[in-house]
Amino acid sequence: MIGLSGYAGVMESLMNPDPAEEQQPSSPLANSWSLKQESSKNPKPKCVGGFVLVHAGAGYHSESKAKEYKHVCKRACQRAVDRLKAGALAVEAVAAALVELEDSPFTNAGMGSNLNLSGEIECDASIMDGKSLHYGAVGAISGIKNPVLVANRLLIEAQKGKLSAGRIPPCFLVGRGAHDWAVGHGIPPCLSQKMATKFSLSAYKRNKRKMELAEKMDTGHNPAKKRRQSSENDNGSGCLDTVGAIVVDLEGNVAAAVSSGGLAMKHPGRVGQAAHYGCGCWAENACNMNPYSTAVSTSGCGEHLIRTMLARECSAAVQSEDAHQALLEAMQNKFIMEFLWSHTTESMCVGYMSTQDSKAKTHISRLPPGTIPGQCLAIEGGVCRLTSVVE
Repeated sequence: MIGLSGYAGVMESLMNPDPAEEQQPSSPLANSWSLKQESSKNPKPKCVGGFVLVHAGAGYHSESKAKEYKHVCKRACQRAVDRLKAGALAVEAVAAALVELEDSPFTNAGMGSNLNLSGEIECDASIMDGKSLHYGAVGAISGIKNPVLVANRLLIEAQKGKLSAGRIPPCFLVGRGAHDWAVGHGIPPCLSQKMATKFSLSAYKRNKRKMELAEKMDTGHNPAKKRRQSSENDNGSGCLDTVGAIVVDLEGNVAAAVSSGGLAMKHPGRVGQAAHYGCGCWAENACNMNPYSTAVSTSGCGEHLIRTMLARECSAAVQSEDAHQALLEAMQNKFIMEFLWSHTTESMCVGYMSTQDSKAKTHISRLPPGTIPGQCLAIEGGVCRLTSVVE
């Protein structure tokens, strides 16, 4: 999982992706995905090109499944771009990308999510619209194939205004209440048993055996330390975390969304950062207070990310002036977009695509051999110039 020690500490490594696919600005951001876009103030341009960036979750991406991870990222990018080309706004396109990621049996979201201690699937998801700043989220929801659709519907309903008798519509629901609300608003239920895959069931049985063995361990020399070491050694066993996406639509609006099955063997009812406001995702269009439009999606250990409100903190960080300012100011009549990803886990799989591209590009970022996950940080990214016209 992503550890936040790298966020405040010294960066020990900087990964270099395939030069044929990406360019590499450095950044102080960590443990997140972000998008930064600036428009000239006078005259005001209108964006006529969209962009999507997705990730398949922090963790360990095995070489044997690299093709599958990249393929699902490509499909998610294509799904979002198709919506953008059809005229959809960013929030609709980002939800479409997340549905594709949730439907994959290789991600820890929706279908194939991690099972909790009771052997059940409980999912978290959230979505944020940078234009309206509305947010919708669900936590520990069971029996819904695509939790992001519930989060998106909560956002849509909230935008309609107050309910009968002046009641405030909910933006964040959990557990059974979230499930019943979803079904009541036309989102079909799905048996939890059908959401489990052979991969998630196998992982659950393996983790359960490890827990049982740990509980039977000798009470000899520092058993707590032995349990910690056992857990650390299992980090490379194929565990993944929150998936997410960020989108710029044809009008220049931004949106972000995340979805997660949570930590393996979590306590029933646990809600991770994927559902919490300002922790899992953040999106905010440029305005008088903020010179840049920003969208952020995080992935990692929810307990750590919740305490830092990482998504919102990353958004605030990229608003500050930096070395890229001269380049941004040079593009007086263009949108210029900088996209970044970073991780302290062993690897992270990404995909990105603009509406001008014929196909998505994908890349699995890995820490250098010999480095220790959680104690070093990889930051990668690129720059994309979106075509614009002056109003």
